[in-house]
Amino acid sequence: AESLLDDIVLTHSLFLPTERFLQQLHQQYPGGPWGATRGSGLRRKRAVLAVLLHFLETYKGLLQEEESAGKVIKVGVPFPCPPPRQSPAVPALTPLAPQELYLLIMKDTSLYHELEDEILKLHQLVETVELKVADETPPPNKQVKPLFRHFRRIDSCLQTRVAFRGSDEIFCRVYMPDHSYVTIRSRLSASVQDILASVTEKLQYSEEQSTRGDALILVTMASSGGARGVRGSCGRGWGGPAGADPTLCPAAEKAVLQPSEECVFTTLGINSHLFACTRDTFDSLVPLPEEIQVVPGDTEIHRAEPEDVANHLTAFHWELFRCIHELEFVDYVFHGERGRRETANLELLLQRCSEVQHWVGTELLLCEGLGKRAHLLKKLIKIAAICKQNQDMLSFYAIVIGLNNAAVSRLRLTWEKLPGKFKNLFRKFENLTDPCRNHKTYREVLAKMKPPLIPFVPLILKDLTFLHEGSKTLLDGLVNVEKL
Repeated sequence: AESLLDDIVLTHSLFLPTERFLQQLHQQYPGGPWGATRGSGLRRKRAVLAVLLHFLETYKGLLQEEESAGKVIKVGVPFPCPPPRQSPAVPALTPLAPQELYLLIMKDTSLYHELEDEILKLHQLVETVELKVADETPPPNKQVKPLFRHFRRIDSCLQTRVAFRGSDEIFCRVYMPDHSYVTIRSRLSASVQDILASVTEKLQYSEEQSTRGDALILVTMASSGGARGVRGSCGRGWGGPAGADPTLCPAAEKAVLQPSEECVFTTLGINSHLFACTRDTFDSLVPLPEEIQVVPGDTEIHRAEPEDVANHLTAFHWELFRCIHELEFVDYVFHGERGRRETANLELLLQRCSEVQHWVGTELLLCEGLGKRAHLLKKLIKIAAICKQNQDMLSFYAIVIGLNNAAVSRLRLTWEKLPGKFKNLFRKFENLTDPCRNHKTYREVLAKMKPPLIPFVPLILKDLTFLHEGSKTLLDGLVNVEKL
């Protein structure tokens, strides 16, 4: 019963908006002179309270984005409420707007002493939600959060991660066609129109501002890092010949964002950036120089111990994972673009997983010297093993996928130089990540692990997508409970 209640509360938005869901609870709460006997009335009140408490406990951190939810609970919103079927002895009630659900329950405190604990808990939760909803003005010292993907600063990566909300303010860079940029401060849920307004305001104070009346458009540009016809396999910078003309060799994908689109910051992938330009300069947009060519060099990975790297990956990914609310999985799969604002933390973790995959391949391909490259390959396999031991299956999967990249697999001499012990270990890792029989091996290993652990999140989304597309939401006009 508890599991079913949890499923209903998490997935109710598929069938009813939050406000209507709470209105239905209100209708089910007996509170008129037509009420049933005390015993059945008490059971019904307790059932409604159980659902309402579970709802508030699940959503209390998100209700600041749902102002209407707080109003329905505490303030009351008029909605049609037909009187229930009753015996002739009970006079019919006029279908007026009902009393506030919260006040209705509070009045029962003196009448139903059996509900004192539940009502006290409800009061505490509603007060918490009410404070968050009412707090619309950010305090002067509110921290503006830089997205770690856009600012590669060690200090921001080492800070304790907190969950992103649509109302949060962030810093982000928006580039111009000449690769200069402006840094804007914006809400995470800002629309493209709002972002362009901030960019325009910044440019008004720039000496280089153009006096032309052309309207700006916002463009996302994703670079593969390779030359035309020679697409790089590892994201950042692999495949572009040194000294090549950037206008001749980038392989990039450009897309114009519509003014009404929201939450575009967290959807930017690897080597993706926002550009503001006019329609006349759209065709001349090219990726940033550092995305086209990377000079091979000695990076920190060669000096770091495998244990330190693995533990850092696990700690950082745990901080990201713990910020994700279960509702984000539902919104990501079932609501798609409409739920983008609610999936910011999940989007960041998925981007991070992709980033680690590309980082593994990039480090190997940029490593000069056969012996040094073989040593790095051995170290990366060690890191994957420690991540698995840490029960960080996200990092483990990302590293193994990165090592299975086609560009890395072609390094025949490097793999031949790898000690036999590590060759066998990597074969075991490949078997563990083998998708055959619906990832049977991985699921068996995961089932034996005890929390805390970090699962391979993309597989969870795959399972939810299969469930969503393979099952009907409604059957004969009724909710398909099997899909919950």
